[in-house]
Amino acid sequence: MTTHEELDALDGIVRHTTVHGIPTLFAPRAGEITAGLFFRVGHADETLPSAGITHLVEHLALYHLGLSDLHYNGATASTYTLFHVTGDETEVVTYLNSVCTALRDLPMDRLETEKEILRTEAGSRGQGPMSQMPLWRYGAQGYGLSSYDELGTRSLTADQVRHWAETRFTRDNAVLFLTADRVPDGLDLTLPAGRRFPTPAPSSALPVTPAFLRGEDGHLVFTSVVRRSTAAAVFAELLGRALFQDLRQKGGYSYSAEADYSSRDADFATLTAYADALPQKQDAAVGGFVDVFARLRAGRIGQSELDSARGKLLRRYDVPDLGAALLPSYALSLLTGHRILTPEQHRDELKGVGIDDLREAAREAWDGGLLQVPARGAEWAGLTPAPRFSPSGVSGTLHPSLEDDDVTLIIGETGVTLSTPGGLVTVRYDACAAMTTRPDGGRCLTGLDGFRIAVEPTLFGEVTAERIAVLDKAVPADAIVPLPTRPVEEIPQPRERSAADPRTPARGPQETADGKRAGRVTGHFVLVTALAALWPVLLVALVVNGIKDSAPMGLAAIAGFALEFLLIRAARNLYRTGQPTTPP
Repeated sequence: MTTHEELDALDGIVRHTTVHGIPTLFAPRAGEITAGLFFRVGHADETLPSAGITHLVEHLALYHLGLSDLHYNGATASTYTLFHVTGDETEVVTYLNSVCTALRDLPMDRLETEKEILRTEAGSRGQGPMSQMPLWRYGAQGYGLSSYDELGTRSLTADQVRHWAETRFTRDNAVLFLTADRVPDGLDLTLPAGRRFPTPAPSSALPVTPAFLRGEDGHLVFTSVVRRSTAAAVFAELLGRALFQDLRQKGGYSYSAEADYSSRDADFATLTAYADALPQKQDAAVGGFVDVFARLRAGRIGQSELDSARGKLLRRYDVPDLGAALLPSYALSLLTGHRILTPEQHRDELKGVGIDDLREAAREAWDGGLLQVPARGAEWAGLTPAPRFSPSGVSGTLHPSLEDDDVTLIIGETGVTLSTPGGLVTVRYDACAAMTTRPDGGRCLTGLDGFRIAVEPTLFGEVTAERIAVLDKAVPADAIVPLPTRPVEEIPQPRERSAADPRTPARGPQETADGKRAGRVTGHFVLVTALAALWPVLLVALVVNGIKDSAPMGLAAIAGFALEFLLIRAARNLYRTGQPTTPP
């Protein structure tokens, strides 16, 4: 926890005071003033149904500024919201006063328009190769919400948005910084009293780490959660350099190879590494990435590597107006409760980092890692597959898919299960993060663990209005997000059945309502079983007619018994997997 003693230690570099109850840090810099008003609220504080509420408050607070030559903006991150501006003293005061005035009384007549703007903004952002990593690690809650659409832009009410602003955008949940030698006159930052919200406790959707998942071709992504430390920051810099050297300069597998270290909360940071690769070089890139980590975990780190990584971090202090340059990071540390180090204290810690510290940082990063690979699996590297299916299902009414005989939807009293050849996907009502609803009966349930089931009456048999009513009654009201009527052409319809692609893996057994595996009787199974039953009769008839006395015929009899064995085995596999041979 940041203390006044830590702030006092910055004297001569950064000064501190309070303005209308808001802790304020300031340090001089030549030229125009830059100011930033932080609030300790972000995406990770929301729920899936309210996702986007913080972003919505930010947009509403900035609406009155309209078109301006002033350089200003807002930003909503996982754990904070920032309003920042650069200009002369009068412009900065006008901006900050306007933001606080709007936060006290948001322009709710703009609510629906700003929702539409946020949906348009989301549609233009697209999805990057790292976008799904938070979902796989945290699920559909907390820090995982950055992987999801802002559902709140569909259903949030004015009262909900107003209450969020009144409780989260308060003077006790804020920190201000200014690149000036004094606090400008005329500031009116009056905001309601409140409390400082701690950063959210992290959830987990990964039962075991290190883990891996299959992602997009051409992209290799690694993330881990590590304790915030100077050694971890140096390791991230060293990792990025090692990946660039091995994957690009030596191997020629990648064009981009880099690593990043960013704070998550007061105590932990997120380590991210990324490399790209052409399809024909993806396996080599994955192998090279794993080899780099193995070398660093073993402590095979040259002193020159350490010196280069540490030197880059030390050079951050070789800038003019150092206090002003450090203001944003100091303000964010004050906001989240992370320790504040003076430049000299941080320099001393950097100089004290040794190879043993980096080896331990590498081991911690690998042990908590999640690797997204573009090609085959990564079990060979000691990683466990991230869970793609639920551990169990629910009992209820069975609704066969109208597209795939091996898929069944189960609607029960405690949840919904989708039984697929690979396994079960279950969303329980008491662990449902959100359920979107359509007037045509479509429902989509997302569990807190990130698993998702679309219940479309047009795609499953006998999904009547009565069965949909079971969902609507069982899912908590605050998890339901109504969506507007969709055009008829957007309502999904069953696809025409087609023959299975022989290159696809053999399908697994069907699941029953209680989650147990069961066989499946198909036309192929009946045909092969009939052949297996008739062939012994024909074989016995041949033996009775005396062919056993002939050597060539004796060999034919042996071949006949072998054929019977193969027919029985094929029938068994057709019943269990839907394919005549056991998949590799």
